[in-house]
Amino acid sequence: MNEYLTLAEVSAAIHAGETTSVEVTTELLERADRLDPVLGTYLVRFDDAALAAAAALDAELAAGHDRGPLHGVPLGIKDIIATDDGPTTAQSLILDPAWGDQGDAPVVRRLRDAGGVIAGKTTTCEFAIGMPDDTKPFPVPRNPWDTTTWPGGSSSGTGSGVAAGLFFGGLGTDTGGSIRLPAAFCGISGHKPTFGLVPKSGCTPLGYTYDHIGPMARSAQDCALMLAVMAGYDASDPMCSPGTLAEPLTFEPASLAGLRVGVDRTIQTRHAVDPAVPGCLDDAVAALADAGATIIDIAIPHYEALTAATALGFLSEGCAYHAADLQARWADYGRPTRLTLARGAFVSSGDYVQSQCVRQVGSQAMADLFETCDVVVTPTAGVGALTLADLDFESVMESVFTPVWNAVGYPAISVPMGFTATGLPLGLQIAAAPLSDAIALKVGMAYQAATTWHLRSPQPVVPSMA
Repeated sequence: MNEYLTLAEVSAAIHAGETTSVEVTTELLERADRLDPVLGTYLVRFDDAALAAAAALDAELAAGHDRGPLHGVPLGIKDIIATDDGPTTAQSLILDPAWGDQGDAPVVRRLRDAGGVIAGKTTTCEFAIGMPDDTKPFPVPRNPWDTTTWPGGSSSGTGSGVAAGLFFGGLGTDTGGSIRLPAAFCGISGHKPTFGLVPKSGCTPLGYTYDHIGPMARSAQDCALMLAVMAGYDASDPMCSPGTLAEPLTFEPASLAGLRVGVDRTIQTRHAVDPAVPGCLDDAVAALADAGATIIDIAIPHYEALTAATALGFLSEGCAYHAADLQARWADYGRPTRLTLARGAFVSSGDYVQSQCVRQVGSQAMADLFETCDVVVTPTAGVGALTLADLDFESVMESVFTPVWNAVGYPAISVPMGFTATGLPLGLQIAAAPLSDAIALKVGMAYQAATTWHLRSPQPVVPSMA
């Protein structure tokens, strides 16, 4: 089996009887045996439970019970989201083990009910913030394209695992870009849904009003297949919206005729960017035009203010959530995490209120912008994957173009759009209006029908058996 198949392709093979879920799951677990000591993708694996689930799903399919496109497909779950198979640690010594005893988070239950095989829990940054910390007893996730580099945070393990062919899709969370950044750095696709479209109960919070759970997979089509299962109101999440998508999800590439694509090229001047980024963006825009889209030059309104509102807001909300533990158990937090969270203590109540006002003003300005275009495209980040040795909060925030969409809660997907001169992936970000997730995904699918960047695969270094 080709471990770099898309989720849709492996699903088709299982449904056609060309392979079975047990065969697929076994091969991927054996692959993880070889690669995970280097990559640090998994925090914990559920081998026995995954194989038992795969066998049961094979029996169901043979008996004519088809749960849909995810039937029998192995998936990874970020370790801040609760699962019934094993513990949730948020990659921290702080989280009460009893927290993980709540069973499957609604989003995990939906994936499982749709036939997904839960292969294990994937590594992250502690509580989805901070940076990798090798002083604590947890794996440090590495990028399969270059293991001296970071897969991107904080959905690091899910991004690394999909890119390395350890599973075909997985869950990430995104508070300032933590689905889209690892998607860009690892050369895969990752979708941040409209805020509230996917329930977040059963997920440890970072910023209550900024957090999103979303799918990560090789292609935009794969993300759409997962989102179709994940989306929908759940009463357990008070911030989950009962709203429905503006148009239904589609799962095949289609013409973009009549669709208006707003391109913000000015965004590249606001950060230092890799020399390959402008050309990759131009090529991507040309491919969208060839697919039928009308290209419009735009500038994202209040870009700097909205980016700052995200950084200030989620640091303040995160600090509030962790305040008691930070005071009582300071040393139990990893140093990068506690220092990052502590920044939130310097955000005054007035600053926080002002950031919420900026979000309201920005949302109105964005609504006006989307009267003139259907999607907005930019690079996802200005650079390829950052080296693990040089990571800090400032360098990450200076490299990404993602936080603006968390401030307003609009959907956005990152898809691969090329490589740096050193062979590191670059991402194209496609954002749409609230509940227009289907449009962003449609543009991603059309782009991937015309390009092959998402089908490129890394060759991770395998440890010597000597």
